[in-house]
Amino acid sequence: MKKRLFIAVILLALVVGGIVGFNKFRDKMIAEFFAGRVAPPVAVSVVKVKPVEWESGIDTIGTALSSQGVDLSVEAAGLVRDVLFNPNDKVTKGQKLVQIDERIERADLGAAQAALDLAVTQLERNKTLEKRGIGATTTVDTANAEEKSARAQVAKLTAVLDQKEMLAPFDGVIGISKIEPGQYVTPGTVYATLQNLDKMQVDFTVPEQAIDKLSIGAPVTARTEVGDQSFTGHIIAIEPRVDPVSRLVSVRALLDNTNGALFPGQFLRVRVTLPVDPGVLTLPQTAVSVSLYGDSVFVVRKGKDDALTVAQVFVEVGRRSGGMVEIKSGLSAEDEVVNAGQNRLVGGATIVIDNTVSPSAALE
Repeated sequence: MKKRLFIAVILLALVVGGIVGFNKFRDKMIAEFFAGRVAPPVAVSVVKVKPVEWESGIDTIGTALSSQGVDLSVEAAGLVRDVLFNPNDKVTKGQKLVQIDERIERADLGAAQAALDLAVTQLERNKTLEKRGIGATTTVDTANAEEKSARAQVAKLTAVLDQKEMLAPFDGVIGISKIEPGQYVTPGTVYATLQNLDKMQVDFTVPEQAIDKLSIGAPVTARTEVGDQSFTGHIIAIEPRVDPVSRLVSVRALLDNTNGALFPGQFLRVRVTLPVDPGVLTLPQTAVSVSLYGDSVFVVRKGKDDALTVAQVFVEVGRRSGGMVEIKSGLSAEDEVVNAGQNRLVGGATIVIDNTVSPSAALE
């Protein structure tokens, strides 16, 4: 019995030793295999860092408005007798647009004019009598006061009649009528809108950090969402205060040569063009990798036997415009930076340059 147990123990020890030895041998061979294995180079595209003239700007959104635009309203109460325009008519300054019934006021004006004529005649007669020494000075003074009162009454009724005629305050395009003949209107009733579409403006806001970059006369470009039309202009006014709630400053620009293609209230994408900065180092935004540790790029280096490798370099980025980003520090002019394929790279990896996979080339 003891002999059988001894033999079993020996056999078990041999099996366990064989398994352990085999595992060690396998691990050693695997380690030697990977130690001698060289990873194939990664195909990437590269771009050189070059100083350029940076055309920067402030991008924002704005609302179109006419240089002259008002909601026309009634000045005096009464019945509408005539509406003398059609929607979208081009009207001229002083053109009659609406007539409110004025028959009572015109009759009152006739009576006042007659009273004025009588007062003038009486004043002249009293002055003549005074010169002859027949009339008293007090009589002339009374007649003079009556003449002035009658003249004031005529002026008052004339102004009332003028309020019954709605005239165009300037040249422009009139909108849809909001009143009809026979309708009773009160002062302040809006009857149409009048807009001068020959000169258009745009109102927009910019962050307070950009106030020092704004100036009167700075060039502006405005683009519509519908029709993709573009207009140029310049800043004509900057609000001298910052909104304490939004921290934005309001700006107004005058647009050139809109030719009636722009309407008040229309949404516009606005860009304020800033002065050109020379010698700015730039890269495509696709070349910059963003992480919690900061922005970085992979720079091409020459390794052993002239093999190309990459080194991860952290950079400080600045302004962005049109798919490009400003590199404020971390790189020098003529550095070659990986532009595509960096998601497969680590520091020290071997690469082969293949610019056919460049994102910029794909857009051309």
